[in-house]
Amino acid sequence: MPTPDFVLALRERIGHAPLWMPGVTALVLDAQRTRMLVVRRADTGAWTPVTGIIDPGEEPARAAVREVAEEAGVQCRPLRLIDVRTLPPMTYPNGDQAQYLDLCFLLEHTGGEPHPADGENTQARFAPLDDLPPMNRRFQEMVQIAREDRPEARFRR
Repeated sequence: MPTPDFVLALRERIGHAPLWMPGVTALVLDAQRTRMLVVRRADTGAWTPVTGIIDPGEEPARAAVREVAEEAGVQCRPLRLIDVRTLPPMTYPNGDQAQYLDLCFLLEHTGGEPHPADGENTQARFAPLDDLPPMNRRFQEMVQIAREDRPEARFRR
């Protein structure tokens, strides 16, 4: 589901006004930690990790696991939080304005074969960490943080 029902309900009240949203980015590695799950977005054609909006009251790590299952049809378990950042304000083609607080989690694949499961993506696959498809700078930074394998999460100052 591209836009959660709670966001649609909020939009009925606030129109296109800026909306502060909590979100997750899920970096899912295979058990050998040599490949990462990537999806090709249906709306832009860009390759990305799985991303999504945290539902009201939902635990962020559970949101990451849920989004991976919904978008790519695979199961995974969260390992740790690796990055926290505020994304720049954005305006969607329909005029809706939003800004996201993004929590990036490192997860481990536990089952299932990737496939575009919900229509948000046209492709889903594991790609070698040394040969990922082109991704924007934000996702490249997150992959680098994950590859450093440090226990602490990164925060912008």
